[in-house]
Amino acid sequence: MKFMKIGTKPDTFYTEEATRTVISEVPSDLTIRINNICYLLHKLQIPLLPKCGLLQRLCSDSDESDIVTIDLHDIPGGEDAFELCAKFCYGITINLSAHNFVPALCAAKFLRMTESIEKGNFVLKLEAFFNSCILEGWKDSIVTLQTTIKLPEWSENLGIIRRCIDSIVEKILTPPAKVSWSYTYTRPGYIKKQHQSVPKDWWTEDLSDLDIDLFRCIITAVRSTYRLPPQLIGEALHVYACRWLPDTTKSRPPQSSASRTEESKEKSRRILEFIVSMIPADRDSVSIGFLLRLLSIANYLGVSPVTKTELVRRAGLQFEEATVGDMLFPSQLSSDQHFYDIDMVAAVIESYLVLWRRQAPASAENSHLLRSIRNTGKLIDSYLQVVARDVNMPISKLVSLAEALPDIARKDHDGLYKAINIYLKEHPDVSKADKKRLCRMLDCQKLSPEIRAHAVKNERLPLRTVVQVLFFEQESGSRATSHKPEVIVRGRQTQAAEEESNYKLQQEARRSRVPESSKRERQNRLEGNVVRGEKGEAESEKGKERRGEANSASKVVDPKKIVRRRSSRSEHQQWLEGDKGRER
Repeated sequence: MKFMKIGTKPDTFYTEEATRTVISEVPSDLTIRINNICYLLHKLQIPLLPKCGLLQRLCSDSDESDIVTIDLHDIPGGEDAFELCAKFCYGITINLSAHNFVPALCAAKFLRMTESIEKGNFVLKLEAFFNSCILEGWKDSIVTLQTTIKLPEWSENLGIIRRCIDSIVEKILTPPAKVSWSYTYTRPGYIKKQHQSVPKDWWTEDLSDLDIDLFRCIITAVRSTYRLPPQLIGEALHVYACRWLPDTTKSRPPQSSASRTEESKEKSRRILEFIVSMIPADRDSVSIGFLLRLLSIANYLGVSPVTKTELVRRAGLQFEEATVGDMLFPSQLSSDQHFYDIDMVAAVIESYLVLWRRQAPASAENSHLLRSIRNTGKLIDSYLQVVARDVNMPISKLVSLAEALPDIARKDHDGLYKAINIYLKEHPDVSKADKKRLCRMLDCQKLSPEIRAHAVKNERLPLRTVVQVLFFEQESGSRATSHKPEVIVRGRQTQAAEEESNYKLQQEARRSRVPESSKRERQNRLEGNVVRGEKGEAESEKGKERRGEANSASKVVDPKKIVRRRSSRSEHQQWLEGDKGRER
């Protein structure tokens, strides 16, 4: 930061109550009132009037011996800026910097301390300092530009804002290898060294100190040159959002907090809407994690539906690039008892699916689109495994998000099974109907052998699901044994045909010799077994809650009983005929 010292005399201003007075042997004959402060000064003995054209005009009608009182309540910069001008007239040492330059120049212009009044006046010295020091510096230009928000009209009319923005933009567009001025860069892992190359986004952190209107002016000017990649613009927006917007990633923000008044929330809404409007149209200009964070903040602040819709659309375009960590945000609605904002993820998923179906409604087997939807399916299943641990997560939201994806999104259902298992483990009091609703999403044919083996022994699953898993386990086992080498299959075709022919002849012979009474006796006995098996199944379903799922599961999954219950009357007939044959 650069400074300029003007004057050589010590400071002789002192305050008594609300009055500022200069220590002098000459009595004061000029009173300047600014707001609640009175300055007791001198007209001619000290060269105050000769340097100020405005005071000369206001005192022109008074005699030299008269005590004049002047109100300057509308002076830009207030009493502080006026005191700098007064000390300059008295020759008292003052230090000028980027922090007080703007009010000093505006006040000097207001008092008409120009060269036409006296040579070497205050305005000339201030403009020289502005051109040679402030505009040549990086941080000086930014600090000066930031101070203009207190005097926007004066700063605009005097050209301070425009010249500062031009200086800043020129330095931003400078190649990093030619950057020689000091800048702020505090990113984790970055250590400034003497010969370390300058990062491409070296300017973003210093720029985040500006007010949103000034920041937008600079970003707009930089974008209009088309000399920086969109990713750098996006990084600047990211840094600015982290600097000014509330953090919604760690916990649910309080609904009523003194630190988050309605006025501050309104300011944050304005900043968020400006940031969203300035995001470059390029797909990869900002990350999906940044878009989801902005969407979470938008839900908390209650921004306009247009801003939310735009964020959802942009997030849907890049959703396949997301990670589970990018989606873990607390719910911002006071009506939600659960922690994770699953509704936000569901909205983005819906937007993503609309775009995905629009790209290839009839060619889902396209390699890129298939890979995209499969990656999304894995991502959602992993996300479900995390949110399933929330003890207050309603089962309806979990099922709704899981069923939002099409069948093609999941090559297997292992991840979905893990999410269901975690939910049942964390919610032991879930009802039987909800268990069935949850497990109805599973496709047992898409479970790996390891997962099926786990599901068969899982006491948390409904019996219906266990039976289905066991059925497909047995079916897959039978298919595996039937897939023999082609040579062996052909060699056994003749033998199988002969055995089938002999079996039919034997059955016909047995049928003609078995007495009718013995046939009815065997049939009644087997039908009794079937009835007892069905009663056992009903009893096991009712007693599952009283005795535990393990005992009932072990009864139901017995292969012999399953076969006995599901056998048709034709199978009974074959058993009868077989028994009669053996008796004969």
